[in-house]
Amino acid sequence: MLDLNLLKHLEGYLTENRLKRFDTILSQRTKHFTVATEDVYQLHNTSAVMRTCDVFGIQELNVIEEVNSKHIDREIAMGAQKWVDLNRYSSVKTCIDDLKQKGYQIVATTPHTNDCNLIDFDISKKSCFFFGRETEGLSQYVMKHADCFLKIPMVGFTESLNISVSAAIILQQVTSKLRKSDIDWQLSDKDIIEKRFDWIKKTIKDYDAIVERYQSGT
Repeated sequence: MLDLNLLKHLEGYLTENRLKRFDTILSQRTKHFTVATEDVYQLHNTSAVMRTCDVFGIQELNVIEEVNSKHIDREIAMGAQKWVDLNRYSSVKTCIDDLKQKGYQIVATTPHTNDCNLIDFDISKKSCFFFGRETEGLSQYVMKHADCFLKIPMVGFTESLNISVSAAIILQQVTSKLRKSDIDWQLSDKDIIEKRFDWIKKTIKDYDAIVERYQSGT
C-alpha cells in the first residue's frame, strides 16, 4: 500500500523546480513501448541504449545476459540509470515469456523476408523492440518467437548501424507518432506514484533516516 502522506512529506525535501521537473517528465513516460538488448558485448552500447530510453521517455529497459553480464557504465548512461527501470534476465526465453505475459509483442529489429519499414510500423500495439549482439545480431530464438520484424531503410554501402544508433532512430520515430495519437500510452496513476517514490529515494540524502523518523513520529 502506497502511503500518500509519506510521499507528500518526502516531497517537502525537494525544491519546487525539482518537483515540477518530475511532473513534466512523468507525464511523458511510457510503458507502451519498451526495449530489450540480447547479450550485447560492448558495455557502452547497453549504457547508450539506456540513455536513449530516458531521452525518448521509455521507462523500462530489458537486458538479457545469457552470455555476457556487465554493469551499466554510469558515465555513458549520464545518470539515466537513476530514472530508467532495468529488468535483467538470465535467458532470452525468460525475457520473452515475461514480456508476452505483460502483453507485449516481440519486435525483432533486423531485416527479414516479412519485415516492416520503420515508417509503416503499427504503433497501436504494446511492443518490445529487440536489439542483438554487435556482430551476430539477434539469436535464432528471438527470430523464431518474434511477432514481427522491423527494419530501418538504408541507401548506402553500410548494411547495419550501431545498436544505440538504431535504438535512437526507432524510438524517436515511434514515440513521436505515439504522442500524436489517441492511444492511452502514458503511465498509470499507480505507476506515477511508484516512480515518484523511487526517484525521490534516489534524490534525497539520508532517505532511509527520514522515512524512519516519519514512521516513528519524531
